[in-house]
Amino acid sequence: MRLDKFLKVSRLIKRRTVAKDVSDQGRVWINDREAKASSTVKAGDELKIQYGQKIVTVRIERIAETTKKDEASGMYTLLKEESRQSENKMDWQ
Repeated sequence: MRLDKFLKVSRLIKRRTVAKDVSDQGRVWINDREAKASSTVKAGDELKIQYGQKIVTVRIERIAETTKKDEASGMYTLLKEESRQSENKMDWQ
């Protein structure tokens, strides 16, 4: 499945156009490699997504073409959520 579609279906990002923009800006990584919206994802892949000053790391558990809102979180497991603010402070020192 395309990365931008997975982000939308799993509701990690609300709209597919936003998912495409975020991916093409270099703010999403698949298995520690920068990804574009057209990159293919599969179960077992690890995604890192930068939301402003926050980086969220998830593992894809399953792929589905469509899903209900209450079932969307079952498509991935949250592994880590970290703030970029502490990293930025260290860059300036």
